[in-house]
Amino acid sequence: MDKNKSLQKTLKRRLEGIVFSDKMQKTVVVAVVRRKKHPKYKKYYNVTTKFKAHDETNQYHIGDKVVIQESRPLSKDKKWIVVGKI
Repeated sequence: MDKNKSLQKTLKRRLEGIVFSDKMQKTVVVAVVRRKKHPKYKKYYNVTTKFKAHDETNQYHIGDKVVIQESRPLSKDKKWIVVGKI
């Protein structure tokens, strides 16, 4: 039973977002917007979460729509990698 768990490939999350900041070296801040429903008033509202993502070649700039993928921790705050541009 333990063999099956170790053989299973872990699925890494992928999120779409917009590059919010590119001022750091090899790092971009990506803002991911999701819609959430208020439990009492049943109205939808936007929730923005910012992720620091690794950008090895510094090719992504503010306003680019990108896909980020979960990875091993690269630093204290950086746990995502930019996969590509949309």
